[in-house]
Amino acid sequence: MEEAASRIADHYERHALSWDADRRNAGWIDKPFIERFLGLLPPGSRVLDLGCGGGSPVALHMVARGFRVTGVDSSPTLISLCESRMPDQEWILGDMRSLALGRRFGGILAWDSFFHLRPKDQQAMFRIFAAHAAPGGILMFNAGFGHGEAVGSYRGDPLYHASLDPSEYEILLADFGFELIEHSINEPAEGGRIFWLARANRN
Repeated sequence: MEEAASRIADHYERHALSWDADRRNAGWIDKPFIERFLGLLPPGSRVLDLGCGGGSPVALHMVARGFRVTGVDSSPTLISLCESRMPDQEWILGDMRSLALGRRFGGILAWDSFFHLRPKDQQAMFRIFAAHAAPGGILMFNAGFGHGEAVGSYRGDPLYHASLDPSEYEILLADFGFELIEHSINEPAEGGRIFWLARANRN
């Protein structure tokens, strides 16, 4: 389990082009969740996209909707794809767990990325969320049903996932100044996600 958790960045870099192609060709079944997030943002907001991948389809859609995107990913190949597709946006090669941009954003999105972090790293991310959220800023991330770790597979390589208990996410959000808007569990067989949507305090 620990080995799989430590290899996430290497995994995505090794399979970057395949993953990007699969993501673009699979059909965008999670679009309604992204629309729910964007619908809470003022027009033209800047969004911090943590684990942005190759930028397609999520970042491309946000840009098309008039939002400004700052994307962060640990894969040089995926960041280069973002730069080629959206050269007028900001792309950062880095690890979300150590992010310290000194700026705040109207929206923070950690979609299909946050759940690859170990439980202790997920806990630590809430300080980073809070440091980068503008007053009233919207945060959305997705996770699992309850506390635990699991190792799946992508193209024959182990792929690590983890989650905290819902009660712990609620406590962490409150402790770091976020008001819960929605915690929704959708049927995974129908392409659903277990997501958390919250708003940063306005003061």
